[in-house]
Amino acid sequence: MIAGERDPAALSALAKGVLAKKSEQLAEALRANFTTSHGVLCHQIISQIDHLDQSIAELTREIALRIAPFQHQVSLLSSIPGVSQTTAETIIVETGGDMSKFPTSGHLCAGAGVAPASYESAGKKRPAGTRKGSPWLRRTLIEAARAAAHTKNSYCSAQYARIARRRGPNKAAVAVAHSILDTSWHLLTTGAYYKDPGSDYFERHDDPLLQVKRLQKKIESFGYSVTLTEKAAL
Repeated sequence: MIAGERDPAALSALAKGVLAKKSEQLAEALRANFTTSHGVLCHQIISQIDHLDQSIAELTREIALRIAPFQHQVSLLSSIPGVSQTTAETIIVETGGDMSKFPTSGHLCAGAGVAPASYESAGKKRPAGTRKGSPWLRRTLIEAARAAAHTKNSYCSAQYARIARRRGPNKAAVAVAHSILDTSWHLLTTGAYYKDPGSDYFERHDDPLLQVKRLQKKIESFGYSVTLTEKAAL
């Protein structure tokens, strides 16, 4: 159409795959007032897209060259649920890949803006959201956290679901992002690959009494009355 072809039948004949089976509907859809001016505008848009694709390809090659010395670190980070190749590369770029610059994982998380902040006045402290940090790293970690939340049978998915129920999905995503970066610090410090604690981690480490109360509350939400009697020790 950009080159000047306007015949709906000729255009629909160019269809391939599944679309070729709908040539009649396609021909009908192509009976539009597509003028020379439209063709010029479409040509400009496609040229811009081609230029951007070329720029992305060149930048991707440059990133691959610069990240090559850090392939082992990228491999370590990619073992964390939700952390893709791009996410791992971003963590390396934003932190330098050298964890010796951060005395603890807490320092790293604070620098990324995923650590809890507090406001102190008159000797009293209260929560104040998260600390300010690298916006690029924070955004990347939040995206990784949301991906990790959909990783079945993982610690991150359990953590996300646990916090989202009480405090909402946004705070849950920040908490998981914190966990991902905290884990990243340990992996890059020790050189060990990630071993998932499992989706039952919190059940295994929760106070049994709290678990009982939680289950009691859930049963009562269905309209039942629950009476708890402690079983005699054997």
